[in-house]
Amino acid sequence: MKDIPIVAERFIRYAKISTQSSEQNKTIPSTEKQFDLANLLVKELKDIGLEDAQVDDKCVVYATIPSNLPPDLESKVPVIAFNSHLDTSASESDENINPQVVEYKGEDIILSKDNTVIISSKENPQLNDYIGKKIITTDGTTLLGADDKAGIAEILTAADELMKLGSKKLHGKIRIMFSPDEEIGRGHVAVDLKKLGAKFAYTVDGGEIGGLEIENFNGAGGSIEIKGYNVHPGSAYGLMNNSLRAIPEIFKLFPKELAPETTKDLEPYYHPLAIKGSVGNISLYFILRNFDASGLDEQMKNIQDGVNKVQSLFPDLKISVKMEKQYKNMKEILDKFPYIVEIARKAIEKTGLKVIEDPIRGGTDGARYSFMDLPTPNIFTGGFNFHSKKEFIPIFAMEKAVETILNIIDIATEWFLEKNSQI
Repeated sequence: MKDIPIVAERFIRYAKISTQSSEQNKTIPSTEKQFDLANLLVKELKDIGLEDAQVDDKCVVYATIPSNLPPDLESKVPVIAFNSHLDTSASESDENINPQVVEYKGEDIILSKDNTVIISSKENPQLNDYIGKKIITTDGTTLLGADDKAGIAEILTAADELMKLGSKKLHGKIRIMFSPDEEIGRGHVAVDLKKLGAKFAYTVDGGEIGGLEIENFNGAGGSIEIKGYNVHPGSAYGLMNNSLRAIPEIFKLFPKELAPETTKDLEPYYHPLAIKGSVGNISLYFILRNFDASGLDEQMKNIQDGVNKVQSLFPDLKISVKMEKQYKNMKEILDKFPYIVEIARKAIEKTGLKVIEDPIRGGTDGARYSFMDLPTPNIFTGGFNFHSKKEFIPIFAMEKAVETILNIIDIATEWFLEKNSQI
């Protein structure tokens, strides 16, 4: 496409490659097609001069921007890493994505031919900030994949610019990592942080422009199994135990006032995700989210106690629950490393943006890395309405994300050189 910056060109190219992960597959990566994007990225990283770029058998891409500091200063600046994930959500199709660039004129953006998929200016007041600017959307039939192919494009573009600047911009060693299966919570299992060799990192996986995320939900998930007994309805008298009879009581364990659609900010929620089965057996899958660790423990206890109560109401059914914790609030770790967060704040401010520090009402690979001894805040990509057909991303926001990445490198280099000069 003409007349758009290279970061947008890259993103559109990546968005067209299907990389959805799969909860059902237990392999890593969960889908082989994630290698299609990974292999392309290795080629592009090598094309810009990162000679060690490679993808391993787990579909993790690693590459290095070598330090250009004098030998006596190189050891004074720790290795910084930047990460984005290859996979897209399974919430909507990412097959045959047709990104389109529109100049926003202040009206609703009609995506589908039948006028049923519309990016409403009323529902998305942030659009007012982009009147006269170019926005990338879909054609209304698929998601866009800005989560997180925008992050990939922004990191690679920043790396390209840094390599072109050469000795004009001094910096320490920078590591780049693109990983699979973040959307299904397995990306962290695939990575080798010793191989990465970074002191701290930043995931480029956030949303609105200016966003800096240092706090996320504590998460748990599980399933409730209801086992009954099915026979032909014509001869069911005294024999059938219908699993479905318990469902109304089970749903009471997930109160509407504490649902994702009725909570915001730091409020916790209970969320039934999916249900499948029939008379003889029902499986209900759910997640629990809470910014407070003890609050999550209480939610898990409430589910267990509730299941026990429902079991007492239906003695002829066998009702059980399995739960496990999925991730923790990274604030617990990042509070110990305030300089990492402050570097990101200053980097965003240096672009002329206002820093937006909202908690993540979800999870992030950065949270998992933080508890694996790699403190990792999350910075914005610039996208909106992730995982939906109404997903969009302003090109201006992508350019600011590239600028922020370069500023992080610049500010961190200066910070550590100054700190070490005072020792």
